[in-house]
Amino acid sequence: MAKQYKLIVEKRSESGKLGLKNLRNNKKIPGVYYSYDSTNILFEIDEQEIKNAIQSQANIFTVAVGGKEQNVIFKSVQYHPVTEKIIHIDLYGVDMNKSISIRIPIIFIGTPIGVQTQGGVLNTSLNEIEISCLPSDIPDNIEIDITDLELGGNIQAGDIDLGDKFELVTSSDIAVVSVTHAAKEEEPQESDETEGEEVEGEDASSQSSESEGSNDQSESDNKDSD
Repeated sequence: MAKQYKLIVEKRSESGKLGLKNLRNNKKIPGVYYSYDSTNILFEIDEQEIKNAIQSQANIFTVAVGGKEQNVIFKSVQYHPVTEKIIHIDLYGVDMNKSISIRIPIIFIGTPIGVQTQGGVLNTSLNEIEISCLPSDIPDNIEIDITDLELGGNIQAGDIDLGDKFELVTSSDIAVVSVTHAAKEEEPQESDETEGEEVEGEDASSQSSESEGSNDQSESDNKDSD
């Protein structure tokens, strides 16, 4: 069952660049609550409250919105590109009786036989997959056993056994992980400049021979005329 954590948020009236800047200066983070029934509410939350929520590793959060408690998930979290501080958060209200689509991290178990004994290299194309399930069934991660993966083989999203509670949303033919041949080092080749110099030398020898032959013929003609 999905872990739950209670968030303390306050409704906000501040908006615009100046208003949001004032919030952040007071260690508050602005956010938007999106309800599954199309109701949107602006809110603010303490920086420390968000940090505690993330550290809790919960999947479902409970907030008091509009005078009543709602179950929500993190829809998106925006970070400052330099300081990496959280600057905005979106919460999405969920109906606990209806399935939602959510991205879940992948954990790879084992070392492929194609890497251990066949000299291959492991390539991971996806680090998460999107699934559909009830909010209460949201898993922490999806485990994939890659021990039997041989050189030249791959595991596609559709090959993952999700059981009865989860439905795959990610395209089934997308490769998640594969074992490929190691890249070969190319042997150094002679530069075109060196080859060009050799050709020019041959041409020079040929031209020299033709010149000498021409001179010999000229001398012979002179003798005949004498």
